[in-house]
Amino acid sequence: MRRRRFLGGTAAALAASCAPLSGCGGGAERGGRPRLRFLSLAWQKESVEANRQLVRAWNRVRPDVPVDYVQGSWDSVHDQLLTSFEGGEAPDVIHDASDDLADFAYGGSLADLSGRLPRRLREDIPERSWEAVTFGGGVYGVPFLQEPRVLVANRALLDSSGVRVPTPRSPWSWEEFEDAARALTRRGAYGVAWPLKEPVSATLNLALSTGGRIFRRRADGSAEIRFDAVDQQVPRIIRDQVVRHGTASRTTLGMGGSDTLPGFFAGKYAMVPLGFSFRQQLDQQAPKGFAWTVLPAPAGRGGLRQGVSPQTLSVAEASPYQDEAVAFIDFVLRPRNMVRLALGDWMLPTGTAALRDPALHTEEHDWATGTALAAHLRPAPAQAVRGYPEWKDKVATPALQEFYSGAIGEDELGDRLVEDGNLVLARYQR
Repeated sequence: MRRRRFLGGTAAALAASCAPLSGCGGGAERGGRPRLRFLSLAWQKESVEANRQLVRAWNRVRPDVPVDYVQGSWDSVHDQLLTSFEGGEAPDVIHDASDDLADFAYGGSLADLSGRLPRRLREDIPERSWEAVTFGGGVYGVPFLQEPRVLVANRALLDSSGVRVPTPRSPWSWEEFEDAARALTRRGAYGVAWPLKEPVSATLNLALSTGGRIFRRRADGSAEIRFDAVDQQVPRIIRDQVVRHGTASRTTLGMGGSDTLPGFFAGKYAMVPLGFSFRQQLDQQAPKGFAWTVLPAPAGRGGLRQGVSPQTLSVAEASPYQDEAVAFIDFVLRPRNMVRLALGDWMLPTGTAALRDPALHTEEHDWATGTALAAHLRPAPAQAVRGYPEWKDKVATPALQEFYSGAIGEDELGDRLVEDGNLVLARYQR
């Protein structure tokens, strides 16, 4: 789960101050008393402060194992970790996302936490979340924050359209969503804007609601790509809204989520599918008097199910203080601390105890809507597939971008995703 930026100055300054991972925080005292380095990718002011406070709290109660806070950046974490692993200077505790762990796990850079995790932590987080960090039978991270994709809607346009307002208990079907987009499309305004600058994760994760996966396992455990009818439904709906029905804006296809907000505030789009944490941006940037609301994403044969890539905390295999690192992770992810981290990032905790906290069930900022979706979240389909990053970048992203714009048809999309994609996967599964 890669985070987008809108507080660029603050985040960039923090990241720049600690660009080389090995050069921040003082490092572990190898051969002396334990000293841990914690790489954090928190970037919003509230989230950074929450993480720093937790480090200070740990250092007060465990002065025998001090922790140094190291500020990282979502924009460059993969390359920085790769360099630090190769150079033997990796942080002891690593904040990342589950979709970035596979190659590091299979490559031996991350410690297998199986059997090391406290029972409380292991049982508090549902098994479906642990699946996101399990590779080859080992557990290589602790999933702690997750973010459903939701529909952010202009409240005034929604109310005036007369369409039924969906709820987590009674969501729209994909067909109802298409009908709502038509009803909300008026002169000078589109019913929906799809920000699909990075189309792959949105496509795969939403397709779980229709029973789609694209990635499937053969009998021998190897992965293969298929593009069956259930996989095609969501891409076809998006393309039809853009190309056939004119209910979705073509110009937003090349945008990131933040890029669509000025048009959303101006009434150019009635709905925008976004990550749940975008609510903070809406709260901070919406014009005075502008009313917005959060709706669940449409449901299909799989109900409200959708894929997510949770944020994770891992331990470096090279760390000489793995037990101490696990103890620090357990401390940081106590229920009340997990709630603080979730509120700071405007996301959902994975822990069941934290999810019960009243602060996450309020009507303000539609917290209750998002929390109601937590039980429907599943690991992103490509989570443990080796070769997925190359397939995504070289095959799927350009193919989906061309398909959504109308440049290619469904047959060619399928051929490229499947035929070219399986050639990519074959190189990683020899």
